Amino acid sequence: MSKLTLIITVCCLAFFFGNEKISTQNKSVPKSNKTLIQPRYLKAGDTVAIVAPSGILKDRTDEVELAKALLKSWGLNYVVGKHVFSRNNHFAGTDEERCEDFQKALDDPKISAIWAARGGYGTVRIIDKLDYTKFKKNPKWIIGYSDITALHNQVHNEGYESIHAMMCVSLNEDKNGLEETIATFKDALFGSTLSYTLKGSKYNRTGTVAAPLVGGNLTVLHTMLGSKTSIDLSGKILFIEEIGEYEYHIDRMLQSLKRAGYFDNCKGLIVGDISKVRKNTTAWGKPVEQLILDALSDYDFPIAFNMPAGHERDNRAMILGRTVELNVGKDKSELKFKN
Repeated sequence: MSKLTLIITVCCLAFFFGNEKISTQNKSVPKSNKTLIQPRYLKAGDTVAIVAPSGILKDRTDEVELAKALLKSWGLNYVVGKHVFSRNNHFAGTDEERCEDFQKALDDPKISAIWAARGGYGTVRIIDKLDYTKFKKNPKWIIGYSDITALHNQVHNEGYESIHAMMCVSLNEDKNGLEETIATFKDALFGSTLSYTLKGSKYNRTGTVAAPLVGGNLTVLHTMLGSKTSIDLSGKILFIEEIGEYEYHIDRMLQSLKRAGYFDNCKGLIVGDISKVRKNTTAWGKPVEQLILDALSDYDFPIAFNMPAGHERDNRAMILGRTVELNVGKDKSELKFKN
């Protein structure tokens, strides 16, 4: 190759690719920040479907009975999926059985909400089998947390709001510590305004922002990365919670998301319960709050700790996809959902 030809080739490559930013985000993830569709709030006489898209409900019949009684006390009807108490090793039935129950609830125009009986693991094995065609004609609330984050992501990318809230197995006869969990779940279902004042934290990164809220369990969000059910955080506030992980696992997930550009256009972060952090033989040396701040030190968006949501008894309901106003201070933070 002559020197002149080489120069021309280099110039052409620079022209075509010089300003091209390489992104590891999946190209199929919707980039629109348009307002999501809100399913109709519930009223007395509506029907809620209880399904189990994830882990097995071994010896959990009492909790499901309490869930049915709770719905009835609110004037709601209920149906229980055919395979809720099925068993297939780790799961509440085979993938096909769990998918069948969920698809039936999605398709039924008489169902106003779909409530996950429990999380655990397994939702990711059925989400690619689900068809939202009939759901879009009669949108309904999808409710749960933890492993149900995969469904929240999918519904968001389909263009609909969903509810991050308690599941059936959250209930027991002792209601102590569950008062706000239950009350805010009811408020979310029936359309009352959600507004929270969070305890302050010296780790809070102060600021004010209004943007749609997305997120859920950190592990599930991490496993969605690179797929069509990963959420584009551009112009959004992220909520995260976690349970039973080592601190270095939490850091590894945040670093992985960061390297993929996940946080590049994020507008804020709300950190819920990071529960039952496992003890490693080599201590991390810093609290989880500082770990999160260190991992996200390249960004300047507000960060609020102490959101009572996640794997604790006080698990406040949140409408994912809804625009929220977040005001973060050192003494307290305020989170208000717009109607």
